[in-house]
Amino acid sequence: MEASAPDMIEFKGKKYPCCTSLTMGIIGGKWKTVILYHLIEGPLRYNQLRKSMPTVTERTLSLQLQALEEDGLVLRKVYHKKPPLKVEYSLSEFGQTVIPLVQSIAAWGDSVVDTYLK
Repeated sequence: MEASAPDMIEFKGKKYPCCTSLTMGIIGGKWKTVILYHLIEGPLRYNQLRKSMPTVTERTLSLQLQALEEDGLVLRKVYHKKPPLKVEYSLSEFGQTVIPLVQSIAAWGDSVVDTYLK
């Protein structure tokens, strides 16, 4: 008797073996959750994000913002009214659903600092 393959979850053309894998595929990595955390308070321009994360490279920030936009968590709004060109990033409605998770991750990090690093 053959074991059947587990059902895969498909999201935005990518397949994931489980819901945890899906979550980590969307917000995992070193910078995505940090970007989402900074956008919780409201829209930010690229340079504002860059200043809030001084160790991220410009290329990495651009790629991570692009990935978050492609997955539907971040909105990119370009203002063409007058030079210089202005681009703002904000959480989409879908991106706002991840706020409790990001806040929990941040709270856990605070507890690690308080408990183990003092």
